[in-house]
Amino acid sequence: MKDVYLLSGFLGSGKTSLLSHMIEQFKQTGLKPAVIMNELGQLAFDSQAVEEGIPLKEMLEGCICCTGSEKMEAQLQMLLEGQQEFDVLLIETTGAAHPVEAMDAIFSPLFADRLNMKGIVTVADCKRWIDRDKLTPQTRMLFLEQIRHAHLIVANKIDLLTEAEVASVTMQLQALNANAPIIQTSNSKIPLKWITNMEATFHGKEVNETAIGKQLSLSSRLHTFEEAVGMEEFEDWVRGLPDTVYRMKGYVPLKGHKNPFLFQYTYGMIQWLPEYMKMEPKMVIIGDQVNLIEVPGSKSVD
Repeated sequence: MKDVYLLSGFLGSGKTSLLSHMIEQFKQTGLKPAVIMNELGQLAFDSQAVEEGIPLKEMLEGCICCTGSEKMEAQLQMLLEGQQEFDVLLIETTGAAHPVEAMDAIFSPLFADRLNMKGIVTVADCKRWIDRDKLTPQTRMLFLEQIRHAHLIVANKIDLLTEAEVASVTMQLQALNANAPIIQTSNSKIPLKWITNMEATFHGKEVNETAIGKQLSLSSRLHTFEEAVGMEEFEDWVRGLPDTVYRMKGYVPLKGHKNPFLFQYTYGMIQWLPEYMKMEPKMVIIGDQVNLIEVPGSKSVD
């Protein structure tokens, strides 16, 4: 199983600097990282920061969480099935990516059991945070969401602030996300252990007591169905779920049908599509504390 780290944050916040530092530190520990970089434009400016010899996939002209979901699945498939060996996967999203939707784009039920989502690292530009009221309402809301769903917050560019401003920003970030540790930095330099100690996704495993983020809410979970379920029964279960379940997708075995149906759930909307191949009966759930949810006809998978 490959550990996955998702780097979030606004354009210019310092994500690429953090990525470069992480690559170097992973190499020093003897681990080989692979990188997926998502850029909105046609030119891969940021990918020039990734040195040769590191497996790299680029997604241009589209945000990972919008039109890029199928592209991301293809890129992940190529990495997992490719000739280049790697130990950990680092994914840098665009500044326009919402963390939940980016997480959804990464996890396909086809290979979710081969990935361990360690967590979302959000790089927060402290100077921009102070001036956030100058942003448009939509941009400001995205900024807040990137911090709210982080499992680790990198409070970057503190060298541009006074001591009083640093203290104020830190308290405000902590008030927005009380569970995520906050690391104050300049140039996104932080010890790798703060990142590798995250444990944001459970996959049915017992969580190490020393893991950072073991109490954090946003996570993903993979379920394998042991038996077929009735469509009406399953939809009743879905309608009874809390609002903190954001995404579900996978292949659900239905009574009276030979092959599992492709099932998708987003913002309260349910979609079923017939499959003409016998897919593995697995489903990914993304939301807050999804380890507590019982799914009809399924079991947790380590």
